[in-house]
Amino acid sequence: MKKFKNVLLTGLVVAGSVLAPMSVSAQEATGEPLVLGVNLELTGPAAPYSVPAVEAFELYVEQVNAAGGVLDGRPLELVVLDNKTDTTEGVSLQTRLNDDSEVVATLGPNASGVVNAAKPVIESSTKPTVLPATTGDGLTLAANGEAVANLFRTAYEDSYQGTAGAVYVYETLGAQNTLLIVDNALDYSQGLADAFVTKYEELGGTVVATEAYSSGDTDFTALATKLLGYEFDAIYMPGYYTETGLLVKAFRELGLTQPVVGADGYASDTFVELAGAENTYDVHYTTHYDASLESEASVAFGKAYTEKFGKAPDTFAALGYDAISFLVDGIERAGSTDPEAISQALAETVDFEGVTGTFSINDEHNPVKPAVMVTLDNGNVVNAQEVVVD
Repeated sequence: MKKFKNVLLTGLVVAGSVLAPMSVSAQEATGEPLVLGVNLELTGPAAPYSVPAVEAFELYVEQVNAAGGVLDGRPLELVVLDNKTDTTEGVSLQTRLNDDSEVVATLGPNASGVVNAAKPVIESSTKPTVLPATTGDGLTLAANGEAVANLFRTAYEDSYQGTAGAVYVYETLGAQNTLLIVDNALDYSQGLADAFVTKYEELGGTVVATEAYSSGDTDFTALATKLLGYEFDAIYMPGYYTETGLLVKAFRELGLTQPVVGADGYASDTFVELAGAENTYDVHYTTHYDASLESEASVAFGKAYTEKFGKAPDTFAALGYDAISFLVDGIERAGSTDPEAISQALAETVDFEGVTGTFSINDEHNPVKPAVMVTLDNGNVVNAQEVVVD
């Protein structure tokens, strides 16, 4: 079985913008194209999490086609569609891709809300679907609690991140008393917080208090001032960078120096911009990838991505690369484009060597792999380590 994810050849010509439907055609591979559909958030609030994934898809297609294609010479082709981070559009595009007889399998969506909306469409089809960066709990499960036969993902669930955060706060930071700050308008934040509390208290930690804010808030002076009245060792604050960056800024400007720990919603340069680089000391967050955790696959991917796009890959590019390489690996192992055979191969995946780490697929069609915890200082990642959750 070929492992195309380690091939570092170039030569792909991309026609059109990634912000509109497009076709990425083969160069060196010959034969009938093998078409993969992409339904991602290329505009709207979730665009920062999906545009890098499409760039990674382009890179992977270039590498595979330059190496001779898949299934003995078939070139890969992408049909990329923008759901605009809109649930109605996401459902429409998923239906369109499912109804297209040339599309063998699909990638995306990423936003949990769009996935939930499109999920009935995915379940009604036999075409395999891989979610690159979706972390919402239970999204790969059917109503009966069993895994949807044709739905998989390459990012671990929110609850796993929250659990890993608790292990890190208690065991690595040694914080026995933690303040919890939650976005009460965001399921993502609440799910992470619930998982954190369960594991943290199991380990022996105490949640001193829980404070809340809402998505869209911009003035956190009052909340930061309220924290001055508590005694605590650390803050656990899962949320998106749009608010958490401003919260960190408010905390530091009032003299709160305790460690701040969050999740992959911090993984954006905008987080540092909003917080102010000088305020990002002792900030930690779980994520799915960091280039400093070098592996053969990660180093090769980072080099190729940087050469092609003139920038280092981020977490979402890495997850995108793993998603498409995992999908194509399943197609190769199935030895055909039969959707049920591909889904079966994906479900049986063991020790897949991705750029975000080596993972296997569990009974719920989620990847089993360590979490990555990164530490910021002055706006830069100064440490990255794996957190193993029992």
